[in-house]
Amino acid sequence: MEMEEHARVIDFMPDGRSADREREPTAQLVGEKYFTLLEVAIKRQTPCALGQRLYIGKDERQEVEKIKKRIEFNDLTATARNELPLVVRNIIHDREADFVNMFNKAGPISIRLHQLELLPGIGKKHLQEILEARESKKFESFKEVQSRVPLLPDPTNLILTRVSEELQGDSKYYLFVRPPSRHHEEYGYSR
Repeated sequence: MEMEEHARVIDFMPDGRSADREREPTAQLVGEKYFTLLEVAIKRQTPCALGQRLYIGKDERQEVEKIKKRIEFNDLTATARNELPLVVRNIIHDREADFVNMFNKAGPISIRLHQLELLPGIGKKHLQEILEARESKKFESFKEVQSRVPLLPDPTNLILTRVSEELQGDSKYYLFVRPPSRHHEEYGYSR
C-alpha cells in the first residue's frame, strides 16, 4: 500500500492530549494524496502552524518524530474539524491538475452509475454534458470545466464536498480518500 509523503497540519497540541500517558507535542494531519487522517508526535521545540505542510515519508523527517496512528473523522479535535475544509480546499487547489484529470478519465462504476455522479450536484444531465465536452477536447483547468459545462457547480466545491463525505467513513465508494481501516490498524511506519 502506497503511503502519504506529505500532510498538512489541521491541529497542533504543543502539550499533547490531556488523556495521553506520555505528554508530547502532537499534531493532527490530513495527507495530501489520499486525505489520510493521522496523529503524529512533533519533535520538541519545533514550531508547527495550522495548514503547514510536513514531510511524513520514510526518509529523515524535519518536524515529525513519529506517526502515532491513523485516525478517523470522529477522532478529530474541534480545531481539526474546523480547519479541515480550508486545508482540503488548499490541497485541491494545489493539485488541480490531478482533479481535472479525474474529470477527463472518470469512467462507469456499474451499468447505472458513473464515477462523476458520485460528486454532489452531478446528475445524468451534467454527466452527459461533461462526457460530450471531454470527448471533443480534454479539460485543462477547473475554470475550463465550468465554462464548457453550463450551470455546473464550482468543481472545487464538488470535490471538497465529496472528500468531506468520504472522510466521514460512511461512503460505499471512495474516489479520493483511502477507505477507513475497519480495525484501527496502525498507519504502517514510524521513525
